[in-house]
Amino acid sequence: MIIKSGTHGDGNCAVESAMPLTHNTAEKYVPTGRGDCSYTSVWMAQKTVKKILVIENRAETRNLFLKWLEAEGFYTMGAENGLIGVQRAQEELPDLVISEIMLPKLDGYGVLTTLRQNPATAIIPFIFVTGEVTQADIRKGMELGADDYLTKPCTPEELLRTIRTRLERQATLRQWYAANSQPVQEPPCAGIIRPTAPQCIFPSDPQLSKVFDFIEANYHQSLTLSDVAVAVGYSPSYLTNLVRRQTGQTVQNWIIERRMAAARSLLLETDERVEEIAAKVGYQCMVHFFRQFRRHHGTTPQAWRKLQLTQHKQQ
Repeated sequence: MIIKSGTHGDGNCAVESAMPLTHNTAEKYVPTGRGDCSYTSVWMAQKTVKKILVIENRAETRNLFLKWLEAEGFYTMGAENGLIGVQRAQEELPDLVISEIMLPKLDGYGVLTTLRQNPATAIIPFIFVTGEVTQADIRKGMELGADDYLTKPCTPEELLRTIRTRLERQATLRQWYAANSQPVQEPPCAGIIRPTAPQCIFPSDPQLSKVFDFIEANYHQSLTLSDVAVAVGYSPSYLTNLVRRQTGQTVQNWIIERRMAAARSLLLETDERVEEIAAKVGYQCMVHFFRQFRRHHGTTPQAWRKLQLTQHKQQ
């Protein structure tokens, strides 16, 4: 396939393809006359085919991107404005979204914000492909949760390379979740001796379940806001705002809460030294552990352990 890329005066990509439409290609790519594309069920039957949504108001550019993607084996769908883009994303749940920023009815930032607020679409990789972009635009998009930016004019290679990178990263995260997700245990929350049940620590929020799953699996080692943000596919600032909006606390606060719950359990259920417990729940600095424990419980770990065990014996 020979592709020559160029630009229109408005900065949009243009393409001339020397590849003739074969019977198979024509069978899979069917223009609808609305600047959109539909495909036969041949692609839907292939479970490994990735779905990509292209939100672009210029029909010529939209169809260009769709043809590039279809030629590489992707199942594609198009949308001519932001509102339709959101609707199709929520109905079709694509594996990746490509969007212009300057869109009618709802701009690209609005599309991204809407998708990130819906648990069903919150972690779909999102790439802006736009004509004019500044550092402020990039920063705004990343803070809202965009995964990448491309500027027009772009080449098929640039677009496809960016898409593959994001899909590979998404696949890696899914593998991590599959390998590390653990069933929630059901011990009673009210008991003094069993304070670490995850459902007693983390609120039930589908939009944040992956955040809390990652904290649950990694609180016992060095863990930062950036680590959690990378794992769930958000920017640190967007994740901070999301968690604070949903729970009233920061990501770091939830990490500390989980470590404190684990420390309480070990203090009550084992005779390990406080230094050993601190290391087991993720603290490399004893002073830091003592400071946070006192802040949460009003006393030292040793004094808290003695008081709780005494009360338990009296009961």
